[in-house]
Amino acid sequence: MMECFKIYADEIEGRIDPFYLKNKLILEDLQPQLKLVRLGSLLKRKVQYGANESAIDGNPKEDVRYIRITDIDEFGNLKDDDWKTSQNIEKKYILNEGDVLFARSGATVGKCFFYKNEYKKSIFAGYLIRFIFDEKKVNPKYVFYYSQLKRYKLWVISIQRPSGQPNINSEEFKSFKIPFPSLEVQNHIVNIMNKAYKIKKQKEIEAKRLLHSINDYFLDELDIKLPELKDKMCYVVYVDDVKGKRADTYYHQLKYEQVEEVIKKGKFKVKELKDVFYSRLVKGILPKQEDKVGPNKVLQIKNIQTNGIINITDFVTSKNIFSEEQKLKQGDIIIVITGATIGKVGLWNNREEFYLGGDMVKFYCSEKVDHYFIQSFLLSDIGQLQILRNTTGATNKHLAPSDIERIKIPLPPLSFQNKIANEVKRKIQRAKRLFEEAKNVLEEAKLKVERIILGEE
Repeated sequence: MMECFKIYADEIEGRIDPFYLKNKLILEDLQPQLKLVRLGSLLKRKVQYGANESAIDGNPKEDVRYIRITDIDEFGNLKDDDWKTSQNIEKKYILNEGDVLFARSGATVGKCFFYKNEYKKSIFAGYLIRFIFDEKKVNPKYVFYYSQLKRYKLWVISIQRPSGQPNINSEEFKSFKIPFPSLEVQNHIVNIMNKAYKIKKQKEIEAKRLLHSINDYFLDELDIKLPELKDKMCYVVYVDDVKGKRADTYYHQLKYEQVEEVIKKGKFKVKELKDVFYSRLVKGILPKQEDKVGPNKVLQIKNIQTNGIINITDFVTSKNIFSEEQKLKQGDIIIVITGATIGKVGLWNNREEFYLGGDMVKFYCSEKVDHYFIQSFLLSDIGQLQILRNTTGATNKHLAPSDIERIKIPLPPLSFQNKIANEVKRKIQRAKRLFEEAKNVLEEAKLKVERIILGEE
């Protein structure tokens, strides 16, 4: 499909490709009332690309953290689910309070991060660029918060090249023109956003507390008491214990044997997960590059959170490559079987038509069990430890469908399952509301800031 638009020669600045020029026109419709200044004119020092080091496991209490693009969430917060350090720590890459990092490459190019000393000693990776601003000219946190607004995000879309790996270089970041109010107004904007982020954080902490409480509630109701599980370097495994099972040391760690023993000693009958299936396990499809973009909405691993909540605000599409059984239906339980987040478990309760993406399997439960009960079990400590036990692979971990089928599960009467499931649903719904409230608080603050910048408030 061809699209036509006009632009005059004296309006061309820097690049002349159509994609950039078309988006430039959209940006001009969002021009603020305040004067615009280039980010590069507000610097205290030259911009700096990060370290070209490999990330390795480390001790958060002792080692220097290695901050990568993937460690930063969409709101500019630092995540702690994949803490890494690096073999070499060069002093020139150590971050200081007020440093602002921009992601220069990849799917989340343009992402911004504000470093605080509370994050502890850290260096930053090569796909990030450090900006050190002159605080006599600009509040660095104002720049960070501006990166959360609509006009900046549109600029990111316009400036990155549409083909190949998305990329924005340091000169392009320096050329970005930011609305430049007085320091007094900048500080006022920062206070508005600080307050919103604080409320957002409080609501998210309460939501996470609710979700974390599900595990203890679930195990208490089943009268299962997990012993203190410790990793031991040396232990004995007898030949009879290996027969018909894997023979590697990882599988036979004592903590996994203890979990299996606790389940067996519980007061309810123990079944294998396959015994609750209404039909067989169904594996999803990872669309090939040539199959991407089409009429079918596809659920991806990233749509399933570690707490089991499914978020489909952002999704991909594909051509008609799926079978009818790969279509998700309400009540389907989904398990991630490959990668860094192996073991995530979602419960599909959406009326929209989606298909199951790659590296996941799904199953539908029989009428003799409660879907929420099964999901809660798989997300509980005893469920997750069984999943971890059955993973294989050193770098790219994998879970075989046959191993999922053999997971041991205590099955109380359906009425008892329903009782547990109803309380789990109550906690999940309350947590969802809190997450939504947290998101709305921040969005309202952003709108208020945009009105200030546009001179409407």
